[in-house]
Amino acid sequence: MTPTTALPRDSARGVALLVAGIAVFSVQDLILKLLSGAYPLHQAMVLRSLTALPLLLLLVHRDGGLGTLFTPNTRAMILRGGVMFLAYTSYYLALAALPMATTVALYFSAPLFITILSVVILKETVGPRRWVALFAGFAGVLIMVRPGGDLFDWAALLPVIAGLTYAISMISARRLGSSETAPALAFWGNGVFLVAAIAMSAVLGSGAWESDAHPSLAFLLRGWAMPTAFDLMLMMACGVIAAIGLTLLTQAYRVAESSVVTPFEYTGLIWSVIFGWIFWRDWPVLTDWIGIAIITGAGLYILWRESRQTHA
Repeated sequence: MTPTTALPRDSARGVALLVAGIAVFSVQDLILKLLSGAYPLHQAMVLRSLTALPLLLLLVHRDGGLGTLFTPNTRAMILRGGVMFLAYTSYYLALAALPMATTVALYFSAPLFITILSVVILKETVGPRRWVALFAGFAGVLIMVRPGGDLFDWAALLPVIAGLTYAISMISARRLGSSETAPALAFWGNGVFLVAAIAMSAVLGSGAWESDAHPSLAFLLRGWAMPTAFDLMLMMACGVIAAIGLTLLTQAYRVAESSVVTPFEYTGLIWSVIFGWIFWRDWPVLTDWIGIAIITGAGLYILWRESRQTHA
């Protein structure tokens, strides 16, 4: 009877953890978009990572101790942190140029990439219905990106890149989660963020490469600026959010099947539409709504089919 009763409890806990993590990270998205017009991304990332570091060390200490950071899989955890860095850097740069809802919707191409990677890496079998949903989902991506059109913005490719790299990191987390703790995975992810952001600041922090040609480029290449007290608090708040959010998301994928919890990542779309309207009066146009509906529908259908196959 134990396995039968444990699964629903773990699934419910995983869903709750993931929904909370998505809500927390949505606030970070809002903060970084607000800061993207005056500060560089690498400055915000350095301050965020420094703030998160002691909080993550505390979580590591409470969940197994510092020894959990140094295991045979330490190198794999660091490599996963590098993939996460690529994912979130691409995502944050997209936020500077695109409406929040557009960025989040394109980022949700991740389940589509997870399906492809499950075939390529995990050698799983995908039926014809899921392939149809997969192609439909990428059609929704094309509708929103509008390649070759007058409204095309190359920044729209950034959240798609983020979706791909995020999918790789989540497959890695599923494998590592059986032996490594969530705080350890989050700690190494934050550590890579800190080192990479410091390296970026050493090259770009003087502002020698500064450019206002595009909002995403400006957010990447802008030199460091002295923040106001309020803006400094916002950057440091991102560190607290990162520590809590990374741990919540990683723990969600550790305690429950990915097919159960992943659909609830789409709750991020709700927050993006709300925040976009409140702060910038951004409201998706009809074409964007069609793309959002197709991507969301395709992603949820793929996850539903995977869930049925898993239970079978």
